[in-house]
Amino acid sequence: MIRKRLLPVLIISLAIATGFFAGRAVADQPHMHSALEHLRAAKAELELADADKGGHRQKAIAAVNNAIDQVEKGISFDRRH
Repeated sequence: MIRKRLLPVLIISLAIATGFFAGRAVADQPHMHSALEHLRAAKAELELADADKGGHRQKAIAAVNNAIDQVEKGISFDRRH
């Protein structure tokens, strides 16, 4: 009888804890996470654009990839220090 009640309680507790930590991960650096979302959206738009831009589209994609990498590293650095 106790096992039947314990499993749902454990599942609900796990779901609440997961939601808490996921929410906290975004809440601790909302501007960095917002920037990351915008950069990813910009990358997606650049990838959908026509390729005939004299190489500038590819350079823009590379710059956005670098920016995404730097923002992710900044978020990671802040969490460790």
